[in-house]
Amino acid sequence: MKFILFLIFFAVFFEAGLISSYTIVTSQSPDVGKLIGMQIEEITSFLSFGSGSKILNPQTNLNITNYQDVASKLNNKTGLDINVQTLAAQTTASTKQTVFPVNITAMGYQNLISGGNSSVIVITANQTYSITASANASLSNGEVIIDVDSIKITSSSILYGNTTSS
Repeated sequence: MKFILFLIFFAVFFEAGLISSYTIVTSQSPDVGKLIGMQIEEITSFLSFGSGSKILNPQTNLNITNYQDVASKLNNKTGLDINVQTLAAQTTASTKQTVFPVNITAMGYQNLISGGNSSVIVITANQTYSITASANASLSNGEVIIDVDSIKITSSSILYGNTTSS
């Protein structure tokens, strides 16, 4: 009985502290229902940790059979030269399905052309990009074939390059 009473007092003081600190930080009155709802959602997501968790379902690396076609399609969509040695596909879905989603990562390069009618030679490094795409894939005779028509670029970020150009 003392333990239950202690838990109730702890919860009341915790909530009072949370509400007062929210008021101090934001200078607004808190919506108590939303704060408590947020806490309940966090607790339930913590308690249902294993269901559908990406941590417990690690990504599986796949060998791409049609990597030249995938690199060509990525080249057409991004305008970057794709290094096929860095082309990789991962999935968290079951490969026993006929069609399953994959995430594709690759490194892309863009040559900077500088110069003109001047006698100055400018040497610049290639810009290096990280490309992430999603697509559908299928398994045929134990080999992964990516549907190149389903490739969608999800992100493209510059990793290295000259940000100032003249």
